[in-house]
Amino acid sequence: MSGQRGFDFAPWGIGWSAWAETHQARRESVFALSNGHLGWRGTLDEGDPCAVPGTYLNGVFERHPMPYAEDGYGYPDSGESVINVPDGKVIRLLVDDEPFDIRTGELHRHDQFLDFRAGTLRREAHWTSPAGRTVTVRSERLVSLTHRAVAAISYEVTAVDAAVDLTVLSEIVANEPLPEVHPDERVMAALRGALMPVDQFVVEGRATILHRTENSRIGVAVSMDHHVLAGGSVTVETEASDTLARTTVSTRLARGDSIRIVKFVGHEWSDSLTDAALRDRVDAAVTTATHLGWAALAEQQREYLDRFWACADVTVEGAPRLQQAVRFALFQVLQAAARAEVRSIPGKGLTGPGYEGHTFWDAEAYVLPVLTYTLPDAARNALRWRHSTLDHALRRAKQLHLAGAAFPWRTIDGRECSGYWPAGTAAFHINADVAAAVIRYVRATGDIGFQRETGLEILTETARLWVALGRWDPQGVFHIDGITGPDEYSALVDDNIFTNLMAQQNLRGAAAAARAHPDAARSLGVTDEEIEAWTATAAAMAVPFDDERGVHQQSAGFTDRERWDFERTEESQYPLQNHFPYFDLYRKQVVKQADLVLALQFAPESFSPDETARAFAYYEELTVRDSSLSASAQAVVAARVGHLELAMAYLAEAATIDIDDLRDDVDDGLHIAALAGVWTALTAGFGGMKHGESGLQFSPRLTAPLTRLDFGIRIGPQTLRIHVEPDQTSYTLSDGPALSIRHFDTPVLVESGSPLTLSTPPLADPGPPPSQPARRAPEDPGSRTR
Repeated sequence: MSGQRGFDFAPWGIGWSAWAETHQARRESVFALSNGHLGWRGTLDEGDPCAVPGTYLNGVFERHPMPYAEDGYGYPDSGESVINVPDGKVIRLLVDDEPFDIRTGELHRHDQFLDFRAGTLRREAHWTSPAGRTVTVRSERLVSLTHRAVAAISYEVTAVDAAVDLTVLSEIVANEPLPEVHPDERVMAALRGALMPVDQFVVEGRATILHRTENSRIGVAVSMDHHVLAGGSVTVETEASDTLARTTVSTRLARGDSIRIVKFVGHEWSDSLTDAALRDRVDAAVTTATHLGWAALAEQQREYLDRFWACADVTVEGAPRLQQAVRFALFQVLQAAARAEVRSIPGKGLTGPGYEGHTFWDAEAYVLPVLTYTLPDAARNALRWRHSTLDHALRRAKQLHLAGAAFPWRTIDGRECSGYWPAGTAAFHINADVAAAVIRYVRATGDIGFQRETGLEILTETARLWVALGRWDPQGVFHIDGITGPDEYSALVDDNIFTNLMAQQNLRGAAAAARAHPDAARSLGVTDEEIEAWTATAAAMAVPFDDERGVHQQSAGFTDRERWDFERTEESQYPLQNHFPYFDLYRKQVVKQADLVLALQFAPESFSPDETARAFAYYEELTVRDSSLSASAQAVVAARVGHLELAMAYLAEAATIDIDDLRDDVDDGLHIAALAGVWTALTAGFGGMKHGESGLQFSPRLTAPLTRLDFGIRIGPQTLRIHVEPDQTSYTLSDGPALSIRHFDTPVLVESGSPLTLSTPPLADPGPPPSQPARRAPEDPGSRTR
């Protein structure tokens, strides 16, 4: 699992010096800018060379046929895939009629830098054309966090050694080529050229082009305008056609002179607005941007990020590269969700076409915990999006002959897009993951209005699903049979322990919310008898345990299966699903990603410390981490049971999964959930944070190379900062009422304005560290963190 280095180190950003044809798509993903509504991949300004062009609007997709070799009842009949919307970031340059192309002439310098505090991508190129003319090109782009539909570019060209004639072609380009996001040609045929032209306009130099997707009938409008600053004579002309809008700026620069062009681009979409209304909306966005200008947009961007980092920043000392990776992870999580505003959080965010742009369970399980404690408005909006899709979930459950709601395994607009039954529809835990996110959000924020108006209905309908899905045995135990848990190397199992414990939380949370809001519950048809049934079902939930081995079972009978032959599995045969049939994986003890370990993380109160340690050791020997979601969960539980060095190794792996491209798949976009897991590994792992029914607890411990850990969380309207050193921890609370927490097992009261410093108790000997499957141990973290 070794990645290839290349990115420059900086504590508040990430850069790349010089130029290389290799790893271009990876850089485009890492340097992507987005705000949850709009995403621009980090392609070069001139659009060529380009590995994977990409401009995305959250919620814009094309519907396509879902091909099956043999159809079956309940299979989704159509799928959804993200498409490129018209690309407004393209700025082409001609120097004395020679195209600026870094592959020709002589490139003296080329630097790109993604700034986590400014929220911009900067670029500088010093280039001599084949004809011998030298120019410096400096650009800076942003996708606004304060104006959701707006992106902007500041583009400056300086003549270095002689006077030159310059032509700048600023463009919006529609129907750029889409990478192969699906292996079936019938699907790709529906996605190529998905945008059908509707209209185009040029008004006083502002160009707008409108399109509509052929099958999903989504309208898309992209508009651009410019500020041109130059000392000499300049000509500006703008034109538009069905697939291209272009503003041409021409001038002659004397030696040492510069021209600066600021490009403002607006992006809007709707499946309900008229073309005229959509055009007016995008025009208004560009008008706002041009009135503000670059300086004000950049200042607002910095102010927004200053507010975010004031709470969200995680400081680590002793591991400089880990510090960069942690901030990169948080910045990308922020970008994926900040202005999504009742839209989903896709698995790749808006950084690439991977996973066809779909949203999965990991949005609620991995991303929303970070947002809940650092940017709660974004967490609330993400949950409001789930609520907005409830009608689809209710219809899906009815189709499956179940009560309540069945949220989709993968989707863009709320309809099921997974055609693979065992790891799609059967992965019912998605419903409890959504419910858990509701419970966590309300617990952390105290947002009772949200609980009553939105959360209660989600909790009610998901609770109804579990009652309908499970069965009672003659001994009065409730079982959930024939489902798939988080581990995708096991399918259609009985009593997956993660699913059962999450369903148990779901049922109890629904009962508590219904009792808290009886009138709202009655309006949903909830009766006292149903509340009692939820409570009884939760109390009777099956939790499989192997008495002979003294360990919990990932699912009923799991520990009795034959173990996978790890010793005879070569490193080149990982990931296993690419080299072995699923039927063989399904019947063996081998774990793709943390499953029972996730249960240890998400439901720690269900396991004693001794049970946790034994279960973690047992499943370490089986977990091959063929999923990006595993390392952070293993880091959390390794830290909780005292294996701090192992936790550090897993943290380092999670933190560098994208910047080192550990899985050789960053070309298609970043792993947003895995990046979110970095925050969790630090706060819940080394910070020892738990937040359950009994309140907020911290059990912080550090190990080399970490010498200090500092992080903040939002609790209601207040910010609590936790400052961890090897032998003590300080808690500092912002203005407001005192907060009760537990430091390890000791209840304490933190008062605003009075930092509380407490010592760290000695760590009990956790015993020898558990072993991993042959050739699957995490690497020494030192090579990744320093």
